[in-house]
Amino acid sequence: MNRTQLETWVEELRQAWEQADSHRAGALFTVDAEYHSHPFQPPLVGRDAIEGYWKHATATQANIRVRMGKPLLDGDRAVVEWWAFMTETGAETTDAGALVLEFAGEHCRRLREYWNITEGFVEPPEGWAQ
Repeated sequence: MNRTQLETWVEELRQAWEQADSHRAGALFTVDAEYHSHPFQPPLVGRDAIEGYWKHATATQANIRVRMGKPLLDGDRAVVEWWAFMTETGAETTDAGALVLEFAGEHCRRLREYWNITEGFVEPPEGWAQ
């Protein structure tokens, strides 16, 4: 994984989320990838499970606008912050989080996600994700 590949991967994920495209999101992962959407739950394993998660997670989201921070890269590992505005089940929300990623070539083989949600649209703090 190099910086250009990582930036392309991050942009693909952003677009998949904004378009609620579970297949596009799933294609970013290895066939046997682990996706840890919550630190206290077992990971989703495999591209089909990841696509199912994305389909379910985006089903109640509308008007999605996602900002991705500048990713940090160290070998096959990366971290990137994200900030998302959306209408979720009819209410305006802001979600903010970070992805800890491990790659096998150009596909992610392990993802750990940490996030928080608040009501309304809240801009990121000054200097966010630089």
